[in-house]
Amino acid sequence: MLDYLFSLFSNDMGMDLGTANSLIYVKGRGIVLREPSVVAIDRENHRVLAVGSEAKQMLGRTPASIVAVRPLRNGVIADFEVTQEMIKYFIRKVHNRRNLLHPRIVIGIPSGITEVERRAVQEAAEQAGAREVYLIEEPMAAAIGADLPISEPHASMIVDIGGGTTEVAVISLGGMVVTKSIDVAGDEMDECLIQYFRRKYNLVIGETTAEEVKIQIGSVFPLKEEKTMEVKGRDQTQGLPKTLVITSDEIRQALMEPVRLIVDVIKDALEETPAELAADLVDRGLVIAGGGSLLRGMTDLIRQETDLPVHRAADPLSCVAIGTGKFLEELDNITSRKPDFATWYRARMR
Repeated sequence: MLDYLFSLFSNDMGMDLGTANSLIYVKGRGIVLREPSVVAIDRENHRVLAVGSEAKQMLGRTPASIVAVRPLRNGVIADFEVTQEMIKYFIRKVHNRRNLLHPRIVIGIPSGITEVERRAVQEAAEQAGAREVYLIEEPMAAAIGADLPISEPHASMIVDIGGGTTEVAVISLGGMVVTKSIDVAGDEMDECLIQYFRRKYNLVIGETTAEEVKIQIGSVFPLKEEKTMEVKGRDQTQGLPKTLVITSDEIRQALMEPVRLIVDVIKDALEETPAELAADLVDRGLVIAGGGSLLRGMTDLIRQETDLPVHRAADPLSCVAIGTGKFLEELDNITSRKPDFATWYRARMR
């Protein structure tokens, strides 16, 4: 009866709690919220001043009394209290700020995190107002969201290049046969660009500028027509504002180190894949998702390095959130009180 009453006043949610961005899926409505995973805090009283897009605009621009932080690093919680406040903000925004907020929440988590880190995510959501919290590993959620045929006795391979981590999985019969996770993804690419400008041009740029450069002219494979862009920052020697014109070829060279690590982890996963499943991938190929998959030439580079067909998911930015939502939609059909993915899969196959 209590669960029924709560259900009348709450919208159950699937959450892709990403290092760079958070997406919220609401049962029956689809994805209703996309916000940067950034929180602005007053240093003196630790009061939250802004969350999401408004807070991201403050990155690198705040006075001494305000700090804009990303409470998640490499896909895991770096600041428990701030993450809790961020989740609470998302719940209230989705529920139109009503006070009686007790939704069930499904959260995507990196496959390589520890049990302590898993508990931290669960406790942060519970203390933020969740009635029940369920966790699903991000590569599995991404595969479900990308509509891969994970239930078949054939290999499906997903590569999710997010903000803090790159997740690789080979899936068959509803289970992950091979999984790999590394702390190299979009944020590491941004950091490489920051260091490149500092080292080569003595130009200091911020995270936001580095991300803009990556999006506007970034590539990992030679382009038919190279691009140029003005980059503004502070001269490290003179301390004055400075503007440079940068080419996409330069940015490609600067991004090669983190991109090479991503390609290597894909190859490592392929090396550990059983022969029969590896044979399936020759024809079926692999699917890439996440914001990093949108980098120009990513499909071409992976195809060249693996000799496999490479496809980008139809909605690469939303795959994990959609996957958590599909898990959420099936919760009422599962008898287990706290189902994991295996329980969900078995119930779905009945």
